[in-house]
Amino acid sequence: MKYTFFCFFFFSISSFVLGQDLPPKPDNNTDPFNQQQQDSTIQKKGGRTFDPEALARNKQVKPTIDLYKVISHNRDTTFIDTTLTIQKEYKYNYLRKDNFELLRFSNVGQTYNSLGYSFKRSSIYPEYGLKAKHFAYKELNDIYYYQVPTPVTDILFKTTMEQGQLLETMITLNPSPNFNISLAYKGLRSLGKYQHILTSNGNFAITSNYNTTNKRYHARWHIAAQDITNQENGGVEDLEGQFTSGEDEFKDRSLIGVLYQDAENRLDGKRYFLDHDFSIFKKNDSLRRYNLKLGHVFNYETKSYRFEKTAADTFFGTTLASGSIDDRSKLRAMNNQLYLSYDSKLTGELKFTSSYYNYNYIHGSTFINEDETVIPNNIKGSTIGIGGSWQHKIGQFDIGANLQTIITGDLSGNSLNANAGYQFSDDLSLSASIQSASTAPDFNLIMYQSDYTKYNWLNNFDNVKTQTGQFNFKSKKWFDINVSYSIIDNYAYFGKEILPVESTEVAQAQPFQFTGTINYLKAKLQHEIRVGKFALHNTVQYQNITQDQQVINVPEIVTRNTLYYSGFLFKKAMYFQSGFTLKYFTEYNADEYSPLIGEFYTQNQTKIGNFPVLDFFFNAKVRQTRIYLKAEHFNSSFTGYNFLSAPNYPYRDFIVRFGVVWNFFT
Repeated sequence: MKYTFFCFFFFSISSFVLGQDLPPKPDNNTDPFNQQQQDSTIQKKGGRTFDPEALARNKQVKPTIDLYKVISHNRDTTFIDTTLTIQKEYKYNYLRKDNFELLRFSNVGQTYNSLGYSFKRSSIYPEYGLKAKHFAYKELNDIYYYQVPTPVTDILFKTTMEQGQLLETMITLNPSPNFNISLAYKGLRSLGKYQHILTSNGNFAITSNYNTTNKRYHARWHIAAQDITNQENGGVEDLEGQFTSGEDEFKDRSLIGVLYQDAENRLDGKRYFLDHDFSIFKKNDSLRRYNLKLGHVFNYETKSYRFEKTAADTFFGTTLASGSIDDRSKLRAMNNQLYLSYDSKLTGELKFTSSYYNYNYIHGSTFINEDETVIPNNIKGSTIGIGGSWQHKIGQFDIGANLQTIITGDLSGNSLNANAGYQFSDDLSLSASIQSASTAPDFNLIMYQSDYTKYNWLNNFDNVKTQTGQFNFKSKKWFDINVSYSIIDNYAYFGKEILPVESTEVAQAQPFQFTGTINYLKAKLQHEIRVGKFALHNTVQYQNITQDQQVINVPEIVTRNTLYYSGFLFKKAMYFQSGFTLKYFTEYNADEYSPLIGEFYTQNQTKIGNFPVLDFFFNAKVRQTRIYLKAEHFNSSFTGYNFLSAPNYPYRDFIVRFGVVWNFFT
């Protein structure tokens, strides 16, 4: 793999790390049994700073774990978390995120179908598209920065599906109190149980942040390089005869026939990001606090996509050439932003921005369609935008707003956000937000070129308009509830073309724009019941969509319920959690997957769902090492073979997987 060298480099570095004891925790009054309470490191913004000179004078004093800071793209600060909780169980997967709303395919590193959506936008610019290829792609918000008193290494290992493994490793250190650097690499290779679904993915990132001693100048930057490669087989050729029938002959999944065995798609990306600012006037004491600063953000990213197929068969329709298929596209995007911000106790933080955005979406050559439509080889342009934001905290009350708009250029778009929240106590909080946005559809919905005749188009779609309201109630004692309501106009999407009844062609994925209005309600409830050392953690989601045509399909109910036991073994040397998880969703018309364009598309002929997925897990923690053992979908052989991730694509069979997460502290 392209960056395999870095894996071995990180392992070499970690072998020289001296200390393996978890840093002592800050003084608190905690229940000695409550492991989550003992080790919990998640904090709000702020926190203590470390004094390296004091540590040097007294080497017996180890820094507490709350000094090992993790800083997000939005500058929210948490601490390195070495706990073992049920939330860690949910996040111990390839994405390292809770995948409650995602439906996995059979092999690790393949795409995910969606059981729910969020229509809140973080940008007013169109995206590349290829959404099915972006689940494992690290965007800006997936990159973290660090501030640590001593070097730290984080290693994740997990077994995969035949002939491969998942390895993710990160090392970060502060050469000086004002400067931090981190290196991270995630590598995956998995052959899979079915024919021709090998995955081979890599994500590399280097990050750094720096501030001057007087705190007047701050800078952070990162470089990310990623490749996501998948062999594609189009799904099972005879689903009823070889899969759902449960025939013993085909329980060896490598014997099941697939639609083709000569296709591969690949997404590559490189990003260069810099965010720095200088405080013109600054004061921070017990009487006054204000900070006027001038900042600059630079982001340049290139993404490229390639679909290759050895034989030009008719599965995707007629072709322009009789040889092999080689479809390629690329997007180059640069965003330069200047901002001026003023922060004080009285006003909160006021921020004014101006930005220049340049883009170039490229295909191979100019193409003339059968109807004499000329499809250019690229779409390029630039825009100038302005914006402003305000964020203020008054006691326990948070309030904020953000406005962005394009004032001139080749695109149009705007976004207005407002949020408010109140912290009643450490246990109870309320928050609400609204967003109104208008953005251009993804580039691959506007223009596409392919060696397949039907996959060449040039559209003049209107901006997609969304209004979203969201309400959150959080309480450890009672429950967490999240309710969102979205209104969507001019929704642009991929759907299945409608063919005449007498046609023998295979219906293909095509771009559409729905001119009506879609109303989407989503409500999610989370609650945990504890009785002694036993706990039942429940997550239930309800969804309802009102639309004149079936363009967005989701299951009405999605539920996940985990019954588990927590305790200690070996004279309290090992803390463990063990139990069962049930996941279930009601039947619905799941989106179909197109490997050719790297997208899911709406279909209304085939329903999936209404099958239970039962997992057994045993997770343990010894010092700062977490050990994970799971029997995934152990009920697959006795509850029926109707489990699918998408039409023609089976879900995973029963498999036992093992892994560890290991932190080293010097």
